[in-house]
Amino acid sequence: MEQQKQKICSNIDVLGEDVVHKILEKLPALSCGSAACVSRLWNRIITSRILSVPKLLSALSLNSSLQDAVREVFEKVLSEPIRPQFAIASVGPDFDLKQAHKLITERLDSQIPVITSASDGILGREALTSKFREIQWDATEDNDDDSTDSVKKRGIVLTVGYLPGLRASLVPLQGKKELPELLMDRFVMDICEWSSSVSNSSSPAGVILFTDYDTDMKPVLAKMEYALCKETVVVGDGGGQFLYQSDKKSNSSQSSEFYVACVALLFANDQNTPPGLGKTQFHLMLSAGVSPIGPVYKAASVNDRKNDNSTWITARRGSSLENLDGQTILEEIHREIGEPIIYPALYIGVTKRRKCSVGTRKARWLTFHEFHEVLSGDEEYLYVHDKGIKTGDSFCFYISNIDVARSTCRSVSDNFRSLKQCHDRDFVQDNIDRCNKKHVFGGILFSCCGRGEQFFGESNVDSLPFLENFPEVPLAGTFSAGEIGRANMSVYGKESLEEMSIPCLFHVFSSVYLVMSYTPPVTQQ
Repeated sequence: MEQQKQKICSNIDVLGEDVVHKILEKLPALSCGSAACVSRLWNRIITSRILSVPKLLSALSLNSSLQDAVREVFEKVLSEPIRPQFAIASVGPDFDLKQAHKLITERLDSQIPVITSASDGILGREALTSKFREIQWDATEDNDDDSTDSVKKRGIVLTVGYLPGLRASLVPLQGKKELPELLMDRFVMDICEWSSSVSNSSSPAGVILFTDYDTDMKPVLAKMEYALCKETVVVGDGGGQFLYQSDKKSNSSQSSEFYVACVALLFANDQNTPPGLGKTQFHLMLSAGVSPIGPVYKAASVNDRKNDNSTWITARRGSSLENLDGQTILEEIHREIGEPIIYPALYIGVTKRRKCSVGTRKARWLTFHEFHEVLSGDEEYLYVHDKGIKTGDSFCFYISNIDVARSTCRSVSDNFRSLKQCHDRDFVQDNIDRCNKKHVFGGILFSCCGRGEQFFGESNVDSLPFLENFPEVPLAGTFSAGEIGRANMSVYGKESLEEMSIPCLFHVFSSVYLVMSYTPPVTQQ
């Protein structure tokens, strides 16, 4: 039998290395792994030419059976060779999160970082049909039948990736149950220390965050803005439920002293990368969905309410010395809008200047912008979600705006087109072999659960900027209750250079696009 295998192998090898390469790269992941053991030639082709290329593979299933849905997405993403480096999965709220996470991690090596989250919606290509879908379970849908499964919020999207030249790891943000208190400095220092150990730089190349719904990430993001270099791309889901596992670390078992409020999937340049590998890069694009309305106010009195995570404020308009209550302020905004205010589509955007530090590092002043959802207003106060506002902070109101969302989606599409044209221009100018061309190989999208078809009146508006520019490239993502993206206020139409440069990391009614590109080592013709 062994001699027969060697004879078959030899007969194939005479076709030439390039032909053998084309044959082997068509194999499913598991078969490709087995083929690497057949001969030295096959092993070299698979390890150095097939498994060394960047890949981001994703699949979506709406199967009402969790076991079948997991099977379908894994069969799809592993239908071609890949060396899984990390995995991200999002499931519908009617699927059991723990069971889904267990089924997913059982199919992957225990060393691979895995995050499984519960989502308000998912997007990606269906495993069985390859049709791109945006699914929002909280949206009103017309069902043609009365079966139970027709209204179930069940589905899963799975993304598995391999990024050459980068290392991946998970770092949790822990909180003390008794206080409660987030160990923010420890979290940021853990990120910097891991990155330093891998790349000799304290800032990773990219960070993907998954956050518990009850956690206010704004102060954490401010510390990340302080500690990480400007080149570090930060994106994520700002509110939900999640489980993670990596290298025997997980949050599936509860601690009596700590809880996990957030987990960061980190990517850092590997200083031990062998020669001959190219460079993986992250690109962030953002589509805003809100526009400013009304005058600029300044907080006159601020009352933090720890029991319900809200802030009660009064404010002054411009240079006026008159303190305005919440009802008066909202009536002014109502007159500006000219129609009833629908919550939670109304926010205040607060410009904050704070002294920030991490650990023993020297403190410095940071100016940044944060959004707070408007809860209500009465004859005493304006009530907004989350804390962190101080007397003297200036703010203005923002309201969801479909025209702004469509316009910024077009801008994102233009930016994607420019990125693609830049890659094409480099290919022509450098006379690079087409198979080694710099290219985009994957994307992840975090879109507000208030957007999608229920907002635009048609499907796939948020996905279209990516799909029309990179139709053959995998894209997957979730609908989130808060979108994390390290950007600045230029995306919100600010005109002055000072305002445009103000950082903003936590967004509302937005879509955040994480795009991955690869520049291979140059081989001249």
